[in-house]
Amino acid sequence: MSGPERITLAMTGASGAQYGLRLLDCLVQEDREVHFLISKAAQLVMATETDVVLPAKPQAMQAFLSEYTGAAAGQIRVFAKEDWMAPPASGSGAPTAMVVVPCSTGTLSAIATGACNNLIERAADVALKERRQLILVPREAPYSSIHLENMLKLSNLGAVILPASPGFYHQPQTLDDLVDFVVARILNLLQIPQDMLPRWGEHHFVSDE
Repeated sequence: MSGPERITLAMTGASGAQYGLRLLDCLVQEDREVHFLISKAAQLVMATETDVVLPAKPQAMQAFLSEYTGAAAGQIRVFAKEDWMAPPASGSGAPTAMVVVPCSTGTLSAIATGACNNLIERAADVALKERRQLILVPREAPYSSIHLENMLKLSNLGAVILPASPGFYHQPQTLDDLVDFVVARILNLLQIPQDMLPRWGEHHFVSDE
């Protein structure tokens, strides 16, 4: 198995809930254990942007997401925002990779300053201090100088900033194709197999000129 076996997936309150849900589905299909964290703002955005309405309680949410993705028992573990005993809160128990998708600019700021006010921020702080893989997927437009300074700071600390900016060279036909473009890039960074998007050079694009 290539790539990490356990991954922390966090969703925060930026637009782009589809990216997080699609990544969760792909990780489950690739037999990865997912530690799932979500903010209240992300749940509101998800209910606005999709037809997925998550239960409020972690256990009920875990059961819902397991059925939604077809996950095996225990494959998805949901933790509350103040569950400081959860594995992602400690360097000795956290998965070796974490993805925040979508990543709100508020969460970006909190991670950049080491705020650790909730489990999402603490888990990202752990990833940084342990020099583990941290992928942040912001979705905002335009970016202010504050946003850009926070991104630069986090990039210098070892995080990967992957804006939710789908490309078009693969000639997308549907909205799902655009979502898959971003999710495929995340999976490539995690070194997890994906067949949604060919790597550059695997297929040549033919021009009419």
